[in-house]
Amino acid sequence: MAGAAVSASSGAMNSVIAKLASLLTDEYTHLKGVKSGIRWLRDELGSMNAVLQRLGDMDDDQIDVQTKEWRNKVRELSYDIEDCIDRFLQNHSSGDANANLLQKGVRKMKKLWENHQIGDEIKQLKERVIEEKERHERYKIADRLMVAPQHVRLDPRVPALYEQAKNLVGIDKPREQIIGWIKSEEKQLKVVSIFGTGGLGKTTLAMEVYHKIDESFDCRAMVSVSRTPDIKKLLRDILFQINEREYEKSNDWEMEQLIPKLRKNLEDKRYFFIIDDIWSTDAWKQLKSALPANDNKSRIITTTRIRDVAKSCCCDFVGHMYEAMPQSEENSCKLFFRRVFSSEDCPKHLTEAASVILKKCGGLPLAIISIAGLLSNKNPTVEVWTKIKNSISSMVEKDSPVDKMKRILFLSYFDLPQYLKTCLLYLSVFPEDSNIDPRRLIRLWVAEGLILGQSRACTEQSGESYLHELINRSMIQPSKIGADGRVKICRIHDVILDFIVSQAEEENFVTILNNSDPSDYTSNKFRRLSLQSGFSEGSKMPKASKDLSHLRSLHMFKHESLPVVPSEFAKCQVLRVLAIKLRLGDNYIKHVGHFCELKYLRIKGGIHKLPEEIGKLQHLQTLDLAYTRIEKLPASIVQLQKLVHLLIPFGVPLPDEIGNLQALEVLSGIDLDRASVKSIYGLGELSKLRDVRIWWSDSNEDNSKEGHRTACISSLSKLVKCSLQSLRLARGLSNPDVIASLMISCGFIPPLRRLVFYDEFPTIPSQFASLVNLTRLRVEVGGVGGLEILASLPILQSLTLDTNSDVSNLRWVISGQGFQNLRKFNFEIRDSVVGLMFEPGAMPKLQRLKLWLYARWQLDVHGGPVLGLHHLSALKSIALVFNCNGAVAAEVESSEDDARAAAVSHPNCPTLDIQRYNERRMKTSQTNSKRRLITKQIIDSACKL
Repeated sequence: MAGAAVSASSGAMNSVIAKLASLLTDEYTHLKGVKSGIRWLRDELGSMNAVLQRLGDMDDDQIDVQTKEWRNKVRELSYDIEDCIDRFLQNHSSGDANANLLQKGVRKMKKLWENHQIGDEIKQLKERVIEEKERHERYKIADRLMVAPQHVRLDPRVPALYEQAKNLVGIDKPREQIIGWIKSEEKQLKVVSIFGTGGLGKTTLAMEVYHKIDESFDCRAMVSVSRTPDIKKLLRDILFQINEREYEKSNDWEMEQLIPKLRKNLEDKRYFFIIDDIWSTDAWKQLKSALPANDNKSRIITTTRIRDVAKSCCCDFVGHMYEAMPQSEENSCKLFFRRVFSSEDCPKHLTEAASVILKKCGGLPLAIISIAGLLSNKNPTVEVWTKIKNSISSMVEKDSPVDKMKRILFLSYFDLPQYLKTCLLYLSVFPEDSNIDPRRLIRLWVAEGLILGQSRACTEQSGESYLHELINRSMIQPSKIGADGRVKICRIHDVILDFIVSQAEEENFVTILNNSDPSDYTSNKFRRLSLQSGFSEGSKMPKASKDLSHLRSLHMFKHESLPVVPSEFAKCQVLRVLAIKLRLGDNYIKHVGHFCELKYLRIKGGIHKLPEEIGKLQHLQTLDLAYTRIEKLPASIVQLQKLVHLLIPFGVPLPDEIGNLQALEVLSGIDLDRASVKSIYGLGELSKLRDVRIWWSDSNEDNSKEGHRTACISSLSKLVKCSLQSLRLARGLSNPDVIASLMISCGFIPPLRRLVFYDEFPTIPSQFASLVNLTRLRVEVGGVGGLEILASLPILQSLTLDTNSDVSNLRWVISGQGFQNLRKFNFEIRDSVVGLMFEPGAMPKLQRLKLWLYARWQLDVHGGPVLGLHHLSALKSIALVFNCNGAVAAEVESSEDDARAAAVSHPNCPTLDIQRYNERRMKTSQTNSKRRLITKQIIDSACKL
């Protein structure tokens, strides 16, 4: 059944045809009497699928009402047929070789009864197929189909081309105006509200001000409100950004406790917040109640689509409203051409078509970027651009900005290949403003059968290519990109989300259920359900949806109760994906053994154990329990022969038979303190394991753990030889003897690409020189020495170096030799004064520098701790994290001013981000006039060099 995928246009038709074909093989000998019927079904559905594929490539405006109705019925029919086949296969595969004669007799009678029921159901489904076939011929649907537009299929591109901040246009003037308002001398709380239609770049403008403002604030925070806000979560998100200790206590606080606590934390501070995407005055009033209007020159920026909401934000404070406007013709051209051609020049033969296209975009940045993303993947010919120009309705010039946006998005959406349409629509399961982990998204796509591939590894690689294609086409936004160019976090613009939600619901692909309006949903069958609001005890699903037997995926994004009783939940026998958050969920999880088709299981919340029945889930690929209170895995876990990703909380011991999980590739949360020697040796049998995270508080003085050490070195050596690419080791294993053993045993060139240690080496081990495939490394060392070993690693792109020397006045020198491919460097200086110097030509490709600094260095340190920042020729961003323990508040503020000046003096003017921690341990008065902060020395030392 390789290559069978689910489609938004054709439902499960591809998968159904593949499963019908499998029933015709010799394996199902007992079906000889009905194989002619199965063959007839396969052939008929194959003909229907050909028509569905043509319909999937057509704009809805090209399809008449009768054809749409036929398409929707056939799509639902395909799902029902697949559900029926899956139930039959479940009955056919179940059994126990150890059952006695009586048990086997009872089971046989049960199967006969169930197969009789399925036989009746197949008969009914065949009648429905005949009915749809006759309707197809009666309506002459094939004759009505217009010729679908031909699309250019893209070769997968990895990594995708990402937009950089330098490509922003037309933002300088409004940014400077808003910065002027923020920096004014009024002591009262001031609010600046940016408003305007969706897609105008309000959030981008607000974030530009947030990062560029050079005023000194005690704390900063940014939250997105969205259309259905969870006010308690938003306030806790603010608390997390200003006081992590208080946040950790706030999980069980009610609003009556949370608001006073937040106000108390802010009442004496000068704060700067962005509150993005406010949809109602009520939401603003609730948030405002937690933000004290002190006289410390605090500032708030809000964004909203609604003018009245903007007025409400400003009415009780010193306020300014800024209306976001469309781009000028000049800036529209710059944005468009930079995205399509990576320059501001347009080939002459395309100038006329480009002018018309840009006029139809109406200066809306999101529309410009979307249509540019489409054209960047096309041949730059007059014919192609003219076709795109003509595809945008002439009515667009008379449309409102929102309608202009929709037409552009429709064009971009219908230009997608069918497989990308389906993957894009699946993102509608995520709530607005979600930060989406691409790894999680790809695993969901795979579990849902949305990706074509001959093997599991192939499907994951295809999934990454699909993601890159959608980013290239500007349908998905990357919000965090790693040093290796991989997307770490992605988002979907709320305007695009609105569009795909409407498409997904129209095609009954995904249903979004909110607690506030359950009566709005009247569908008889839910295929995929996304619960995006909290449900209290007693809440119920819409009456029409109580039959959950057709549910394929269930996503739950709140720590509340499921709006369905456990007995109803147990009926979800064709469930493929279950991703839920529960406060107390054991009653629901006890039915997990019923979900025989389950491929993806992710649970967050208060469950304490899994049932032994989980061993029945023979299709399960992902089991994510990392954020649960699970204390022990059931013994049956080792029966999951297709399990690829296993994520568990630290402290959960591995089963002794872990070596049976031969498909396992990712294993996170291993605690070797509680692992048996047998289970550790079992790790070495997992030849496909490529990503592992281990915790072990090993002690050389504890002889009883020598067996654990031996077993661990043996198993890790085997894994490194096979396929291990990422190894994260916490405590105990960061030992030169252990590393030497690993390097010797695995050969000359280990395949490791990522290596992370959370324990200290005296110096950098010489064995690191053999890690020539490393792209990411984190290491902690106690003294200077061995830096040339790291510098010699040829493809190292990200390095985190944590120093903890007891010797003062030591200096790490980064020479012009080595580190030729390093893009990201994190350097942490602990208590002692350890200097850092960048010589000319150092780290020529370094773009991101992050320094953890103590705010209490003495002036008599010769030359200053950090020298030569201006030698970093490719630097784009600097992040400074100040440990304020023992420092004076005035010194910290002065250091922040100096840091901003240092960033401005650098030839590249890199962006600067400043954070503080241990702020409560700051001294209230100056105790040593010679005590200074590091960033003052940065400027002086750089000038000397």
